[in-house]
Amino acid sequence: MDKKLTIAEIRERKGSGQRVVVLTAYDAAMARVLDSEGVDIVLVGDSLGMVLLGYDSTVPVTMDEMLHHCRAASRGVQRALLVADMPFLSYQVEPAEAVRNAGRFLKEAGCDAVKIEGGVAMADTVRALIRAGIPVMGHIGLTPQTASQLGGFRVQGKDLAAARSVLADARAIAAAGAFAIVLECLPAELAARVTRDVAVPTIGIGAGSACDGQVLVTHDLLGLFEKFTPRFVKRYAELAPQVRTAIQGFRDEVAAGRFPGPEHSFAMAAEVLARLDEEG
Repeated sequence: MDKKLTIAEIRERKGSGQRVVVLTAYDAAMARVLDSEGVDIVLVGDSLGMVLLGYDSTVPVTMDEMLHHCRAASRGVQRALLVADMPFLSYQVEPAEAVRNAGRFLKEAGCDAVKIEGGVAMADTVRALIRAGIPVMGHIGLTPQTASQLGGFRVQGKDLAAARSVLADARAIAAAGAFAIVLECLPAELAARVTRDVAVPTIGIGAGSACDGQVLVTHDLLGLFEKFTPRFVKRYAELAPQVRTAIQGFRDEVAAGRFPGPEHSFAMAAEVLARLDEEG
C-alpha cells in the first residue's frame, strides 16, 4: 500500500511542478477507484446534493447527509487525503459552531480535512479551525453555497474591483492557515495572479491551467450527470448512455424470459431431484 499523503506533502507541491489531482467521491466504491488511480485528494463535495440527492443546488445539503457519505468514502481511501465539504450554515454562524461541526468530520467520519467557502469574511473561522487542529482547504471565486449573492453561477473577478476582492480573499485565507485554496470560475489570468500571489497550492475548477492543481466533479468527468454541463468540464467518458443500454438489455431479456439463462443458474444433483419427484 502506498504511504498516506499528508497535508505537508500537499503544501510542498507549491511551485514544484507536481500538480495536485482532486476528484469527488461520495461512496466507498468510487473512493477506492480514485485512490487506486493516484488521485491526491478525494473530496466529498456538497455537490452530492445535486448529482446524487436530486436537489437543485448545494444549499439544502445537511450535516447528517455529508457525514453519512464521508463515512462511506473513508472506507475506500488509503493513500489520498479525504476532504469534506462543510455544508451551508454549518460554519457561517460563528467560529465555535464551525469548530464543533468540522470536528465531527474528522472524529466521526474519518476525514483528514474540511473545505469551507468564502474569503476575508471567513478568515477568523479558518484560524479557529486551525487552532483546533482541523486542517482547512479554502474555496473562493464562485462559491456555490452563496451563488445567489454573486449573481448566479457565473465567472467572478472580471472587473478591477472584483479582481482586487478575489486577491484579498486569497491572501486572507492563505494567511489564516489554509493548506490549499480552490479557485472556481475565475478568469485564467486572475487565477494565475492568485497562484503567484499565495504561498499555498491553488486548485482550479474553471480557473485556467496555471493553478497548482485541478478538481472536477467525478460524475461530470464520467458523463453520468446530464442535467447540465458547465463550460469548464471536460467529459473523459460518456457513461450515462452505456448505463441506459445495459438497463434496457436487462429489461428486455427479463421481459422475454431470456435472463437468467442456464449459465446464470445453479443445478441440483439428479438424485436429490429424483427423490423430491418420488415424494411428490
